[in-house]
Amino acid sequence: MPLAIAITSPGSPETMKLVDLAITEPGPGQARIRQSISGVNFVDIYIRSGLYPRPPGQTVLGFEGAGVVEAIGSGVEGLSVGDRVAYVGHPLGSYAEVRTLPASRLVRLPDDVSERLAGSTMLRGLTAHMLLHKVHPLQPGEWVLVHAAAGGVGQIVARWAKRLGANVIATVGSEAKAEFAYEAGADAVLLHTSEDWVEETRRIADRRGVHLAVDGIGGAMLSQTLATVRPFGMVASLGQAGGPIPPIQIEELTAPRAIGLARPSVLTYANDPDLYRQGAEALMAELQAGLINPIGAEYALKDAARAHADLEAGRTTASVVLTM
Repeated sequence: MPLAIAITSPGSPETMKLVDLAITEPGPGQARIRQSISGVNFVDIYIRSGLYPRPPGQTVLGFEGAGVVEAIGSGVEGLSVGDRVAYVGHPLGSYAEVRTLPASRLVRLPDDVSERLAGSTMLRGLTAHMLLHKVHPLQPGEWVLVHAAAGGVGQIVARWAKRLGANVIATVGSEAKAEFAYEAGADAVLLHTSEDWVEETRRIADRRGVHLAVDGIGGAMLSQTLATVRPFGMVASLGQAGGPIPPIQIEELTAPRAIGLARPSVLTYANDPDLYRQGAEALMAELQAGLINPIGAEYALKDAARAHADLEAGRTTASVVLTM
């Protein structure tokens, strides 16, 4: 029987168990795929730990993967057995060798985009598209601040922003991670542990601040991030790897700052059929044109708990994946 990683209650990585998975025949509008890769993302950690609620009845983790179609249900158009596909979004279930899911969720891969690349990029890539085209439509010459720029989301946001002609200021947690941010195209890399990183960010960005700041750290970092943005700029708060975010008073955003604060969700973005199609098409085009999304850590499916522990502890860089 195919294998999967499941949880039945929230907790530490040790709550993740390798289980046998029954093969189900696809129903109307569904397809079954044999997976080769699954992305591992912080949202998976949030669900495993209980920070985010687990959808009722869904026990297998993971929102992102790629593989080959091996069966299709009635009413499915535009897909054939043998097609290579990738996906991101609800329902949960990518930590599995085989899965059945809505065919509308599947994106056919161009010949020159591998399952490995697409399956490790869909969530982060759609996040970048959401940030740079929807949250703040980025213009050439604008300044972007990207926190945790050695990580999976940080790297692809920095790379895509540079392809759009932006200037990128990256922050990292250690000198050892700075080289990864520079490789992603950052124009300047700062340690967010230094006392003057906020002032230095504003100085570099024309002494006015950045147009867009992407904060996936959360915790006490967000209040500092607000101070890096110029008037009428935008802060996108993506997550809270650094801990819960203290309450933000609306007065903190008003004059003289006059900035915006967004809490965008890539899963909500992917749940909108039109946005999902637009984002997936744009991502595939960028991947074909040379957008890079390096894999920094790779684990066998059975080692998913170790992947979570390493990602949560900050021991990884770039994208993290499970291979089947």
